[in-house]
Amino acid sequence: MTTGAISRFPVPRIEDLPEDIRERILAAQEKSGFVPNVFLALAHRPDEFRAFFAYHDALMDKPGILTKAEREMIVVATSNANQCQYCVVAHGAILRIRAKDPLIADQVAINYRKADITPRQKAMLDFAMKVSAEAHAVGDQDIELLKSHGFTEEDAWDIAAISAFFGMSNRMANVTSTRPNAEFYTLGR
Repeated sequence: MTTGAISRFPVPRIEDLPEDIRERILAAQEKSGFVPNVFLALAHRPDEFRAFFAYHDALMDKPGILTKAEREMIVVATSNANQCQYCVVAHGAILRIRAKDPLIADQVAINYRKADITPRQKAMLDFAMKVSAEAHAVGDQDIELLKSHGFTEEDAWDIAAISAFFGMSNRMANVTSTRPNAEFYTLGR
């Protein structure tokens, strides 16, 4: 079990936080049985906490062709490429739960091209990885390839936005040295 600090920056006490943030954190605790460390690390800056989670929810909780599990696949694959331990571990747990598959997160994180996923999902992850590593090179042919797998232009936007948002999240988690909760490692296994 890890015993290190949650973040290299100050972590506020839950009782000292603004009411809306405190309520959000306690709701997460009630749902999962623990407080994900990212909530505590980001609470260091309340305005940024609110903006982060508003955009997170807009991307990850919306209805659409992309399933919640596929959204998590994007996070896990791109977070691994960005060497973000927190997001690979935390979102890997969420992926295992949403996909109802104890193996999928490890497969996607290590090498999604060899994972037990569909050709459509591999095309989705190829696009997400291109956005993550070289967004400047994305062109019409990339969108057309996604369309050939049944995605729409709006889906391409969603895939790109998730990849880009978690690129920022990965960088902040690395800079803050936010540690994954021990509970994440066993969820969905």
